[in-house]
Amino acid sequence: MILLLNNFLPNEHVKDVFQIDPQSLKARGVKAIITDLDNTLVEWDRPNATPNLIKWFANMKEHNILVTIVSNNQEKRVKAFADPLGIPFIYEARKPLVKAFNKAVAMMGVKKEETVVIGDQLLTDVLGGNRSGFYTILVVPVAQSDGFATRFNRMIERRIMAWFKRKGLLQWEDKM
Repeated sequence: MILLLNNFLPNEHVKDVFQIDPQSLKARGVKAIITDLDNTLVEWDRPNATPNLIKWFANMKEHNILVTIVSNNQEKRVKAFADPLGIPFIYEARKPLVKAFNKAVAMMGVKKEETVVIGDQLLTDVLGGNRSGFYTILVVPVAQSDGFATRFNRMIERRIMAWFKRKGLLQWEDKM
């Protein structure tokens, strides 16, 4: 059971993407980011990037760190968000299946060891990233509300997170 649950344990956890800076990524040999969209970068119902997020993307680009959005959401949603920013994306990714993660790495022309996966969900982003062999970073969800499909996942995640906290594997004060 412990080995199975370890698939849900992120390598790192931060409050938000703004705590992830290009200098520390580059120091670890990271050249690329695969990131979720909804409740990772912006609220699930916010159509566009915030000014701070636009600066974050620009900072990554200035440091030659590639970014690809990998989302389980539909093409219309992901395209409307990513196209104005010029960020490549994969929609209907079916995370935690590994195919979209591998496709993103191929699109960026980098190795798995040079890539981090950032997301707000254990059952999709962290599990998929871990199963695919990536370094995973869990962020606190941007919004306290979720789309319908995510609400079920959150119930399961709360139980897994509570187990991690009891075992001392995760120290995190913010609510999931």
